[in-house]
Amino acid sequence: MSLVWWPINLLQVVFVALWSLVGFLAALLLSKVAQSPRPGLWYAREIWAPVLLASGWVRLDIRGLERIDPGRPYFVVANHQSWVDIPLLIRALPMPVLFIAKQELSRIPLLRQYVETMGMVFVNRSDRRESVRSVGKLAERLHQGWSVLSFPEGTRSPDGELLRFRTGTFAAALETGVDVLPVAVEGAARIVPRSGIRFRPGRVRIAIGEPIPVAGYAHDDRAALAARAQEVVAQEIARMRDLA
Repeated sequence: MSLVWWPINLLQVVFVALWSLVGFLAALLLSKVAQSPRPGLWYAREIWAPVLLASGWVRLDIRGLERIDPGRPYFVVANHQSWVDIPLLIRALPMPVLFIAKQELSRIPLLRQYVETMGMVFVNRSDRRESVRSVGKLAERLHQGWSVLSFPEGTRSPDGELLRFRTGTFAAALETGVDVLPVAVEGAARIVPRSGIRFRPGRVRIAIGEPIPVAGYAHDDRAALAARAQEVVAQEIARMRDLA
């Protein structure tokens, strides 16, 4: 980092932290008053995420929105390049989305309260019994008409390349019959690398793949469904890179 840019980068990091704190508190207050997560999710999509992305001079290009019916739920799966994927997807998707969070994040007090108040779900992949229980909660959210978003790679990619999709959370889609919506993110790893928090100005592309009906899959055919979703995401990433 050059001596010219470090004060700007420091201010950016401070702003991201403070603005996220304000966002958590505002969403919690709105949702508590309304007794529903919808106002908090609206705040995240219309206010928190746009301001956060604008502060980092992030340009967002989205294609494939015509493939989404905002009136129906989806089990959304996306590749994971950076922490900034979360505000990017909150802003890009035209419907409120509940995220799946790693159990380790539940140790952060305010974040835990936010996740639980918004109806989101913590997943503990290291404990089979807890993992099964989490899938049951995901299925409940889908039955209630919510779209749920999972990062099936399980962690952020170290180099921006697609990792193998884990199969566990796909059981919720198979149990409920909800279509899987594959979403590809390209460029987030350059904007905010895995090891960093500060923004680098630039463009991120998001491509919505064709929804995958689960009707043709057996109830225990998670691996095949995950492989198909990964294939669609990989194809969309390749197309975006060809257009770059």
